[in-house]
Amino acid sequence: MIKRIIAPVQAWILLQGKCVGCGKSLSLARRTGRKNNTDKVICTCKRIFIFDKRSGRYKRATFEEANDQI
Repeated sequence: MIKRIIAPVQAWILLQGKCVGCGKSLSLARRTGRKNNTDKVICTCKRIFIFDKRSGRYKRATFEEANDQI
């Protein structure tokens, strides 16, 4: 029930390019390049996101994406 309310709000915040935890702009976060045309973005609040360079969108990283080494 709660997930149905929170998920669209988090998606909207990510479309704005902001962290869903602290609200800071993800363009200011630390970035690490990856092989498949994406960047691993780590916010100051330690949340990890994936930035797709082709579409220009952010998404929350899965456990596999968060733990992989470039």
